[in-house]
Amino acid sequence: MSEARWHEKLFGGFRKTSDRLGENLTGLFGKAALDEATLDEIEEALIASDLGPATAGRIRARLKGEMFDKGLDERALREIVAQEIEKVLAPVAKPLEIEAFPRPQVILVIGVNGSGKTTTIAKLAHLLQEQDYAVMLVAGDTFRAAAIGQLKVWADRIGVPIISGKEGGDAAGLVFEGVKQGTEKGIDVLIVDTAGRLQNKAGLMDELAKIRRVLGRLNPAAPHDVLLVLDATTGQNALSQIEIFKETAGVTGLIMTKLDGTARGGVLVAAAERYGMPVHAIGLGEGVDDLKPFDPAEVARAIAGVERIGK
Repeated sequence: MSEARWHEKLFGGFRKTSDRLGENLTGLFGKAALDEATLDEIEEALIASDLGPATAGRIRARLKGEMFDKGLDERALREIVAQEIEKVLAPVAKPLEIEAFPRPQVILVIGVNGSGKTTTIAKLAHLLQEQDYAVMLVAGDTFRAAAIGQLKVWADRIGVPIISGKEGGDAAGLVFEGVKQGTEKGIDVLIVDTAGRLQNKAGLMDELAKIRRVLGRLNPAAPHDVLLVLDATTGQNALSQIEIFKETAGVTGLIMTKLDGTARGGVLVAAAERYGMPVHAIGLGEGVDDLKPFDPAEVARAIAGVERIGK
């Protein structure tokens, strides 16, 4: 996908989010003075747009020091919102680095069922293929036959090898086989799907611990990455998932999906502000090219709806 096409898709994807922000701020523009009551209303509107209380508070503090001679101007406010969002996103916008030696770099991918985890794995594999890395998949979500089948279809579609077994099989055993074969075949990256059973934290922890033990015998540095896939449409619930998986699974980075189908894209900012964890990529659709690392300035402007104001 060309940069121009991605840019267009990005701004289109965040349109619901920026429109929601505009709706929440309606009635505040043109006010002669930014008194405390108006600043309170702006702060509440920003929180209602899922940007999170910390970012909303920063924007409020910034506005307090600004002068608006002709009243509060919509473009000026959105510009300030974009600038403050960029400050939050810039430190966490980090593309995934493939630097493990010896190879392969092992990436565990976790997330609740329905988060788009399996398709995100395929998109991530495709993104790494485009960077000339040899990729192999492991269908480690052995609790759902559908997940195994879906990952096999994707592996075939993008042309990568896959290690899989039967429903109810031993995920750790599959991972062991994946590392063994990956080492023999000179694979750069091994991406492992895992079961997304948030409702059973003890079971999830046990399974991940077992996978880690098996990996540790083969390569003490593995897994090199533990990526959490988050569904942006769940809003604040996505934040509670970070909290839980951070504790239970040792998450090292995030991928946020379904940003194109939600008015709650501000949760990306709230997640960055609260946790400061690397956000390696964002998903803007169902296509295999619809997952990319992101430019924090561009995403900030898309969330704030800056590009479209006055057009």
